[in-house]
Amino acid sequence: MSSFVDIVSIEVKAGDGGNGCVSFHREKFVQAGGPDGGDGGRGGDVVFVATNRMHTLMDFRFKRKFVADSGEDGQGGRRTGKSGASILVKVPCGTIVRDEESGKVLMDLFRDGEQKVLLKGGNGGVGNSRFATPTRQAPNFAKPGEKTKARRVRLELKSIADVGLVGFPNVGKSTILSVVTAARPRIADYHFTTLQPNLGIVRQDEDSFVLADIPGLVEGASEGVGLGHAFLRHVERTRLLIHVLDISGSEGRDPLADFDAIEGELKQYGDLAERPVLVAANKMDLGGEENLARLREKLKDRDIPVFPVSAATRKGFDRLMRATVQKLAALPPLAPYEEEILPEIPEGAPFAIAKEQGGYLLSGSAIDYLVDSVNFSDEQSLNYFHRTLRRWGIIDALREKGAGEGDTVAIGDMEFDFVE
Repeated sequence: MSSFVDIVSIEVKAGDGGNGCVSFHREKFVQAGGPDGGDGGRGGDVVFVATNRMHTLMDFRFKRKFVADSGEDGQGGRRTGKSGASILVKVPCGTIVRDEESGKVLMDLFRDGEQKVLLKGGNGGVGNSRFATPTRQAPNFAKPGEKTKARRVRLELKSIADVGLVGFPNVGKSTILSVVTAARPRIADYHFTTLQPNLGIVRQDEDSFVLADIPGLVEGASEGVGLGHAFLRHVERTRLLIHVLDISGSEGRDPLADFDAIEGELKQYGDLAERPVLVAANKMDLGGEENLARLREKLKDRDIPVFPVSAATRKGFDRLMRATVQKLAALPPLAPYEEEILPEIPEGAPFAIAKEQGGYLLSGSAIDYLVDSVNFSDEQSLNYFHRTLRRWGIIDALREKGAGEGDTVAIGDMEFDFVE
């Protein structure tokens, strides 16, 4: 059996925009054709798709980087470059995408077939035909395509189930799941047989719901003891919990103490303790009437019903499942997590000025983009560069830093004289 993977970090990047083209019309007997450089194509998006054909994030252990295609460069004859193809990242239903750095929930892929765009592709650059004016009839420059940046995101799979079975290992949760659903989990008589959440559909009369066997909940689970810390997240989406107890005490533990221990762990992990609870007093075929009476006395003032059942003899489950259906009907439907907007990576005016020996260093993503769009051997393009520096407030910022006439300003590998 392949290992279950429910959390993984990956890198995603949208496609860059294609560059605008510098081109002039060439035709026989036409001596001075006008500019006809086309725009660059748009980069592809990063799109996440939920599918119920996947049940684990195992595939992402072997592929951790997803990059959409970049747009093609523009061409002469005002031909726009071809847009890049988007990349589809398929994930199981119930997957949450978090920003690795901030931890914010960017999207919750909740329903089968649901598609959401995480990163949009870069816009294509503008060709030189767009810069033609009555006074500038032969622009010898174009704009590059918008460059996108890679992001790291964390995928977390949170099982989508209406009801979760919780309890200590070896109390019979997996057996109960196999009795009331068509699921066939691996079952054996030792702790931690279940290493992954198992889901099944319960059909009771005219109703149905999804039931999940949540493994690993032991005392100390909220602090990472056993398997609990890794799997508690799979209980988060459930609307109702069925607490399974070994009422016979066959493992040598007191079922009332087990109930208190698991309840304490749920209180330590988010709002799980606020979920409505039903109790399945399992293994009644092995005895336990005295413990059953003690448990009912303990819970009589808390409106927590107790149902004696036996997974081994398949008895007592009709009452438990009917009570579950009635309880679910009174609860609000399952809802996806609230999503937050991915913070934009600034592409415009932000810049940095550092005073160094011999001059000033100008840097920033906006500056890099501007330099890429300029043809420094062309006077009109150079004038555009100077006007943009003034419009963005860079000239004033340099002056405030102490730059004077003739001082050296460096941008990457290029150096300029500061001119008022």
